[in-house]
Amino acid sequence: MKKRYHLPLARLSILAATIFAVPVAAEEVGCATTTWKLIGANNRVCAYAYDDPKVPGVTCHVSQARTGGVKGSFGLAEDPSQFSIACRQIGPITLPAKLPDDEIVFSEDTSIFFKETNIHRFLDKKRNVLVYMAISRKIIEGAPANSISTVPIQPWAGK
Repeated sequence: MKKRYHLPLARLSILAATIFAVPVAAEEVGCATTTWKLIGANNRVCAYAYDDPKVPGVTCHVSQARTGGVKGSFGLAEDPSQFSIACRQIGPITLPAKLPDDEIVFSEDTSIFFKETNIHRFLDKKRNVLVYMAISRKIIEGAPANSISTVPIQPWAGK
């Protein structure tokens, strides 16, 4: 008789997340306290830097609200859908030959279950501009929070 191996659902989820994850790490730039909490971490707004993994010369800065308290200290709180994005050219921009017109370039979970913030990159060929749009996604009921930033594709000084 053949043995059957069943992976628990949690292991499959972790495996799928690892395979399909965008390998971009956020670099925390700084945080400001918005509400002081007696027990647990304070509520904060934090700024993060993301370098576009496929378009050298572009960095996006995202500020995002972070929930504190006891739940926030243990990573169990749901962060609110409050964020802002600003993307800039920081060096020569080199577009890859086959850059998709629409691609999720950064993704971060904002709750333990079913909520994430995604940053999409769109290529506006007509205007020669990269458009970055941050949206909050909640699988069950949706979340229309969004913010955009644009980066004109221009020559870099001396390059």
